[in-house]
Amino acid sequence: MASNSDDLPPSEPPKSPGDGIDTPFDSALSERYLVYALSTITARSLPDLRDGLKPVHRRLLWAMRAMRLDPSQGYKKSARVVGDVIGKFHPHGDTAVYDAMVRLAQDFSLRYPLVDGQGNFGNIDGDNAAAYRYTEARLTRVAIDLMQGLDEGTVDFKPTYNGEDEEPEIMPGLFPNLLANGASGIAVGMATNIPPHNAAEVIDAALLLIENPKAELSDLLEHVKGPDFPTGGIIVDSPETIAHAYETGRGGFRVRARFSTGKQDGVWEETGIEKQPGGTWQLVVSEIPYGVAKGKLIEQIAQLIADKKLPILEDVRDESAEDLRIVLVPKSRNVDPDILKESLYRLTELESRFALNLNVLDATRTPKVMGLHQLLTEWLEHQIVVLVRRSKHRIAKIDDRLELVGGYLIAFLNLDRIIEIIRTEDEPKPVMMAEFLLTDRQAEAILNMRLRSLRKLEEMELKREQDALTAEREELVKLVESPARQRTRLKRDLGALRAVYGPDTALGARRTTLAEAAPARDIPLDAMIEKEPVTVILSKRGWIRAQRGHVASDQWGEFKFKEGDELAFAAHAQTTDKLLVAASDGRFYTVGADKLPGGRGFGEPLRLMVDIDPEARIVAMIPASAEGRLLLASTSGHGFIAQMADVVAETRKGRNVVNLKPKAQLSVVRPIASGDDSIAVVGENRKLVVFPITEMPVMARGQGVTLQKYRDGGLSDAISFVFAEGLSWTMGGDTGRTRTESDLGPWRVARSASGRMPPTGFPRNNRFD
Repeated sequence: MASNSDDLPPSEPPKSPGDGIDTPFDSALSERYLVYALSTITARSLPDLRDGLKPVHRRLLWAMRAMRLDPSQGYKKSARVVGDVIGKFHPHGDTAVYDAMVRLAQDFSLRYPLVDGQGNFGNIDGDNAAAYRYTEARLTRVAIDLMQGLDEGTVDFKPTYNGEDEEPEIMPGLFPNLLANGASGIAVGMATNIPPHNAAEVIDAALLLIENPKAELSDLLEHVKGPDFPTGGIIVDSPETIAHAYETGRGGFRVRARFSTGKQDGVWEETGIEKQPGGTWQLVVSEIPYGVAKGKLIEQIAQLIADKKLPILEDVRDESAEDLRIVLVPKSRNVDPDILKESLYRLTELESRFALNLNVLDATRTPKVMGLHQLLTEWLEHQIVVLVRRSKHRIAKIDDRLELVGGYLIAFLNLDRIIEIIRTEDEPKPVMMAEFLLTDRQAEAILNMRLRSLRKLEEMELKREQDALTAEREELVKLVESPARQRTRLKRDLGALRAVYGPDTALGARRTTLAEAAPARDIPLDAMIEKEPVTVILSKRGWIRAQRGHVASDQWGEFKFKEGDELAFAAHAQTTDKLLVAASDGRFYTVGADKLPGGRGFGEPLRLMVDIDPEARIVAMIPASAEGRLLLASTSGHGFIAQMADVVAETRKGRNVVNLKPKAQLSVVRPIASGDDSIAVVGENRKLVVFPITEMPVMARGQGVTLQKYRDGGLSDAISFVFAEGLSWTMGGDTGRTRTESDLGPWRVARSASGRMPPTGFPRNNRFD
């Protein structure tokens, strides 16, 4: 029966290779992201602990080696190097490859440069390198040491990305590049940041581990003092902080610029203070922290000067030539150099922090954060592997040569028969192999010998060569079979390498100094202000200004004011002083003398600087001192003593110090001299009392105690004085004379008494001044 085609399900079209795969989106995304992350970690961002290189750096050096760019050869264009790298080994952008090559050539980026650049490869100012068509390069001695042994079977090779060539998986050289030059990189979910170190110190630590694999970290740190940056500087962390960082593989180092005028007999001058004519001086910076661009640093300091955030610094100049030299000019010679340095450390990159993250790929290409001990241990294990592989490779080469030498010697011993076979036989090779038990290689080598090689001298040389190769082979076999011999050989090789990069060489001398910094100290705000004498002038209408210098009090009447205004208060102060302004409502306000307008004009209203109540009047203006005391009294007859430090206000709104009764006002604010032992109080009723100052409480805030009782009226004035010297007051009129009353016994009573009429001649305004 014929089938009905309409009843059959529709057939699915065949899938083409370009069709997608039906899979959940989240699993597909996670799988692909994992592949990307692993590729970034293992093939781009993290260095291998065995040679300290990332793939791009390894391929750069391998390509330059293939181009025979040895230190003894001439330079070649960087464009050619970059072209070979991206064409044969590293299929990425030319900019990325050239930037990596530039960094390998910068002596301020790498402690031991691997590329010797000719031309503009950038500078410490932060300027970029010239385009690769203008620069030239070749390898350095360090790079040659790092690649030593590539032709000796020491490492495995892998195909390049297109399978046309091969490249080494790692570099086998003995130079400790990972710690000596450091590395940095950011991968997916992890990063690495390793500072440069002194190669001789790293080698010394490695030699210690060979002698004693169980050596403590403290023993290693006797050799590895800390990072050794190519730009020098000073590490100011404590030994405990440094030890913790190397133990865990994570931490950081505080690096400061070096203030110095230069080296004297190979030793840095430590102050950086350079004397100038006229008693002035300037600071000189000779080294800056690693990774800080000098140009940006100078811009940062100049911006601080422009923004007046560092008023004790007047100018910054870049006087660098071959050596770095930044000159910092203080505002005046009275500036404290230590405070200026400390301020620059806090506000600029003259102090920076280098984070340590010893995250590297181990021998199995697994990322791992290691401490110094583990890292050096695994690096030494790799060097033992390299040593054994080199020895086995050499043994194989010796065996090949001994095979041929043995064949040559057989030929010399049977020379006549060999010649006869060659002349008579159509196929001499099999006959020779059968008759003399030669191998194919031996027979082929004999047939390829030249006639001049048949001389007697050649036979003697072959015997000597055979003996030498046999002895060398025996030593190599012992080396391969004996871990003790391997350690001894590695120690000898490391010792020879240390001689090349030792501390007595120009390249190997330590550049970064370690000196633990003193505990951080609080820099007072007045340290940021240039100290100059000023006369502060406050008018009755509340206009304030500061005139340079200390104007004599007998000249205060010459000050100019706006029409209808006159002098209220004047005081001698320094620009570093704080001025206490007391208002009649009991609040105190603080104004910096350095913030006041100059004395050429009429000044500015004080109420623009602080929020004084419009109904309150100003009753006093006094420069504050750290140990100073104030006598405070209100019109209600209450008062107390306050420390000046306790009444300093931190905000515009001031500080409420004196609590007042209704309708009372603060009327007396006087400084108390250090020797004063008594208080005199006069009321509006013209009665005077005198009592010891010890009866006055010292308070930071409050109403105080009763100083004098009144039936009507209130307090007019109060003052502190020395009882033995008597009480003085200014006489009336324009004479300016003063009178002193020495016999104050009748008025000396207990505090809060009513008092009695003052001595004859006391001013009618009931004021002591």
